[in-house]
Amino acid sequence: RMVTDVFAGQYHSVFKGQGIEFDEVREYQRGDDIRTIDWNVTARAGRPHVKKFIEERELNVMILVDASRSSYFGTVNQLKSTVAAEIAAILAYSAIRNNDKVGLIIFTDRVEKYIPPSKGVSHVLRVIREILYFKPEEKSTDIPTALDYVNKVMTRRAIVFLISDFLESSTVTDKDKRLKQAMSIANRRHDLVAITLNDPKEADLSQEGLIYLEDAETGEKVLVDSSDKEFCQKFRQDAQLRYQNRERFFRSMSVDYMDISTGVPYTKELIKFFKQRKSRLA
Repeated sequence: RMVTDVFAGQYHSVFKGQGIEFDEVREYQRGDDIRTIDWNVTARAGRPHVKKFIEERELNVMILVDASRSSYFGTVNQLKSTVAAEIAAILAYSAIRNNDKVGLIIFTDRVEKYIPPSKGVSHVLRVIREILYFKPEEKSTDIPTALDYVNKVMTRRAIVFLISDFLESSTVTDKDKRLKQAMSIANRRHDLVAITLNDPKEADLSQEGLIYLEDAETGEKVLVDSSDKEFCQKFRQDAQLRYQNRERFFRSMSVDYMDISTGVPYTKELIKFFKQRKSRLA
């Protein structure tokens, strides 16, 4: 219902085809552009006829979903992985309603599942089913590996939606440099859109005394005192700095992005993103 009422039209207006192609010739009607008159047909028929063109669409849409262990976290309404699946479903249905092809890559620190782009409702249902029920073999995250894979398998320009919480393991060496290089290359070859998944507890701990915090990808644990005001303030500041750095990171490469939280309905952010992109492209 959301796709039919809102997102299919929004999607169509901001993700354009590669050009236009001839469709048919029809009789001239008041208001038609005279520059489209087909003079050969007009001469034969004795009445003015115009050429009709349609947008050449059939875009390739690749949805990249981060299935690392940190995505199976959520403290408000849903897990980040569930939100990722729902957003992917909206994007996939919007794509096929506009006659585009949809493909899927599920990744951790390697590409674990690849479904080539195709059309049809049954294909999209398969894509959604894979996202919902896929059981990853690895725990950690390596976004550059997934982007490199896209560049290898997609020879034509595609729309690439990268859905991740962008929380890579601290054991990944030189990760910022690798990520920037991979995203820069992918954004030049394709239309890259980053969709970040966040949870309120990743930015602000409630005061519940002594609690264990665990790195979902490495298993490392640390005992903290969440009732310590100084610690909680430092925790919030670090989170805010992380979000600000991530925003600057995307802007430095001119990568479109949207922030999605498990505590706020994602439809508002999707609509906001489409409107902002449409106004920028107008």
